[in-house]
Amino acid sequence: MNTQADRSSINHLENIPNICKAIAAMLEDIGITHPTMLIGKDAYKLHSEICKVKKKKIDNCVIDTFLSAIYFMEGATAHPWHYYTPERKAHLKAK
Repeated sequence: MNTQADRSSINHLENIPNICKAIAAMLEDIGITHPTMLIGKDAYKLHSEICKVKKKKIDNCVIDTFLSAIYFMEGATAHPWHYYTPERKAHLKAK
């Protein structure tokens, strides 16, 4: 799957690389019900929203998963979620 057109045919969150049932359920809890709804989203804000909905701190590695899904839906090559760990750590350190 290499083109944006291919991504637009993805109809279920779990069809995105790195998105399992649990992560899909978290996204649905905050209103993200279709893969294309991830385009243009901020992974850090999504994580914050989920923490509020769940009323607890969700592990930061979920941010990595969100980054991988967002970037993939925006046209990037699929990578394992942990590929984005350095980006997340640098972002949070800079805050």
